[in-house]
Amino acid sequence: MKIHFFYKIFKAQRYRMILLCLISLVYFSSCKKYLDAKPDQSIATPSTIEDLEGILNAYSTINGRYPSASEVAADDFYLTTADFNSLIDPQRFYYSWQKSPNFVGDYKSPYLAIEYCNIILDELPKVSGGDLPKRNTVEGNALFVRASYHYALSQLYAKVYNKATAELDLGIALRLTSDVAVKPVRSTISATYTSILNDLKQSISLLPSTPDVKYRASKPAAYGMLARVYLSMSDFKNAGLYADSALAAYNKLMDYNTVNSASAIPFQQFNDEVIYDAKAAGPQALTQSKARVDTLLYKSFGTNDLRKSVLFKVNTNGSIGFKGNYTGVAGSSLFTGIGTNELYLIKAEAAVRNGDSRTALTALNTLLVTRWKTGTFVPYAISDQKQLLGAVLLERRKDLLFRSLRWTDLRRLNLEPDQAKTLVRNLDGATYKLEPNGLRYVFQIDQDAVNISGLQQNP
Repeated sequence: MKIHFFYKIFKAQRYRMILLCLISLVYFSSCKKYLDAKPDQSIATPSTIEDLEGILNAYSTINGRYPSASEVAADDFYLTTADFNSLIDPQRFYYSWQKSPNFVGDYKSPYLAIEYCNIILDELPKVSGGDLPKRNTVEGNALFVRASYHYALSQLYAKVYNKATAELDLGIALRLTSDVAVKPVRSTISATYTSILNDLKQSISLLPSTPDVKYRASKPAAYGMLARVYLSMSDFKNAGLYADSALAAYNKLMDYNTVNSASAIPFQQFNDEVIYDAKAAGPQALTQSKARVDTLLYKSFGTNDLRKSVLFKVNTNGSIGFKGNYTGVAGSSLFTGIGTNELYLIKAEAAVRNGDSRTALTALNTLLVTRWKTGTFVPYAISDQKQLLGAVLLERRKDLLFRSLRWTDLRRLNLEPDQAKTLVRNLDGATYKLEPNGLRYVFQIDQDAVNISGLQQNP
């Protein structure tokens, strides 16, 4: 289905005014002219439910504004010195874990999508038309998307969730209104996650069981996002429960035996494993010609593991590039949506951590049998819980590559001494290290936001 972009959906001149103000909002400018002018409401605001629904069809903003900085900083790939030197400054800072003011879109772009959602939520009670299911679907989508972007921001610009310090640690600036007069203020980690969880839970009763298109949210998508968020909080009970709820509603997996491993783009957009489609624009550092998959990670795939040929390509220089993105497009864009494979792996990890090895093995083996050459997969049968957890975490890393999930995993696992990992980069004779729980696991807030709105900068 053809996706219509924002300018094609909004038919009237008045919506250009909304767009301009939204852009100003996101860049945390004062938008003073807008506030002073008090334009006529018939020009400045949507007037029907169809107008609000149209905002949700702005795919490049609603679905395509997720940050990619965390993937540049993660440990699934490496760069040569020459390729590193060719990057723009922010990406070099991210890759080498240096202090950076983040003057690209990773901070600003998600807030644009959030402001679109706030326009919908603020205007919905005021507009006419639409039956209750349609109005509910519009509201549910806006809540889901707002929560998803707030969560994505929290993984970069706030510390990892730690129950012991969540009431004290600084979270992100939550944007819960489209009112430009409301000054952004950083919340606590506890308040940040409470807002994210509340939005997602509220969306469940409003969303349809099956979306019309996969770039719209649904009940399974909300359950899946809740499972992701709870896993990042190390709340394994709730992570498992919501993964179960999502899979009870939708559990399709692709058999990689049916995937053309020779294709440069092996997966279609909206493929069978996609529950909710979203992506991050591909950063320069992750182009196939530059990003070389970690050698040991690549070698961890067995000979008959079809992921070794489906997900990767051998470059002309012998290095390994990643091609297995679920975005369905060439290049370095990252799939950041919800897929069933992620949910099976959340279910497996939650189960083993909750002492249910049988359920963990069933979930893990159900996924992996679809990844191996027919007749060659030997199911895991590990009885030791520590070993089983190690196997689940390894398979999670291997199956969910380049989805902006690895950074969150590193952050949460660093809180466990047995799982903590020191990251190392070697560039032109220099060695860069990121110690577990180091300061650079939290990115710098965009300096414009700090200067204009007075937000407290991260150290």
